Amino acid sequence: MPLERPAETTPTYFVPEITSEPEQLKTQGKRQRAKGKKQKCAGLLLAFAVASLAGAQKSDRSIFEEIGRDLKELTEITDLKMHHTVPFDLITKDQVNQFLKDRVKDVATPEEIRIEELALKKFGFVPQDFDLKKTTIDLLTEQAAAFYDYHKKKLYITDWAPQDMRQAALIHELAHALADQNFHLERFIRKGSDNDDLSMARDAVMEGQATWLMSEVIERRAGQTLKGAGESVEMMSRSMASGGSEYPVYDSAPLYFRRTLVFPYMQGMLFQNAAVEKLDEEAFARVFRQPPVSTQQILHPDKYFAGIQPTRPALPRFSARHGYKRLAAGTMGELDHSVLIEQFLDARRATEIAPHWRGGLYALDENKAEHRVVLEYASEWDDDGWSRKFFKAYQKALRKKWQKIEVQTDDDSTFAGRGDDGYFQVRLDGAVVRSLEGLRDPAVD
Repeated sequence: MPLERPAETTPTYFVPEITSEPEQLKTQGKRQRAKGKKQKCAGLLLAFAVASLAGAQKSDRSIFEEIGRDLKELTEITDLKMHHTVPFDLITKDQVNQFLKDRVKDVATPEEIRIEELALKKFGFVPQDFDLKKTTIDLLTEQAAAFYDYHKKKLYITDWAPQDMRQAALIHELAHALADQNFHLERFIRKGSDNDDLSMARDAVMEGQATWLMSEVIERRAGQTLKGAGESVEMMSRSMASGGSEYPVYDSAPLYFRRTLVFPYMQGMLFQNAAVEKLDEEAFARVFRQPPVSTQQILHPDKYFAGIQPTRPALPRFSARHGYKRLAAGTMGELDHSVLIEQFLDARRATEIAPHWRGGLYALDENKAEHRVVLEYASEWDDDGWSRKFFKAYQKALRKKWQKIEVQTDDDSTFAGRGDDGYFQVRLDGAVVRSLEGLRDPAVD
């Protein structure tokens, strides 16, 4: 739903209080346009502060002298080959900000941004006065430490980044360059652009591998390795979720933004580690040539290796469709459901219920004359027991996301009434939960 990374970059971002670890931040667009295309607008990578936060000389380009050494180590670890040199440059924070503004204009029209916002607001992920464009640009500007432009095939390091952060960020961006020269990142990302959840999974492959490789290079220089050190990798991954008072935009962003920003780096790193443990160096090519198809496969690598595919439950339909136009249609993955449950219930129940997701879809239909947008949503679960648990959880979510709710039906299979934006009906049908929200009139079976 949120805007994604400006389509041609893999940025690097800074997260405080991390020692010898990875990076991240990204906004994952979560809707698929009616014609089958999905907007990508923001993606980040948080660079890690390895030791001190002492400022670097703004004109100091000595960090680029490390490129040869870094690439040699990366190719040795992955057995991938570099085919040509990688251009590079320093960039100021003002230039980053302007670059992001220009990219947002290039990849998203005002109408597309409006639709992204509508999807987020209909699910309750963001407040009604939320400004998606401004938040995206502010987040990326605040966090950016480096990025690799896979259209221009050039990497940039910000001139404000401390020296230790630059070193980690450079390794991460060179890992992207190495992957790009072997697997064509622009094409890799584009192939997932018509499916929100699959697109996030591909981002996690790209960012997770670069994060794992960055960490492995740092570990090897200290005489250690991530291989066989699952607990250490888990600890590194968890540390990426930290915010900090020096990052007020990130710290105050809605939960959905914070979770989806760190997911490609945090969970992507764990996924890459699981692949390395199973496949050794073959893992670096395998995850690009046979990429995961859902955030569930990223979260549960065993489901990736087992080839478990997400289902596509049928959406509910409402009868009074005259005057409505399809604005968007997209997927709701395990990650989305985990955030939704955590936001409106708690993290414990998110951890309990979300892994039993099997598939999810949504659509938005708009009647401009009536200023009305209807949300059609369906999710499928492992069995009737887990769908009932989510049915109950979703009722609590609706009660919390609306300021006013009038419940007219509340039984074993139906929860219906009227909320802030119109009438709603949630139905439990075997292993599937379906919801219509924003209707002008009560739903009729």
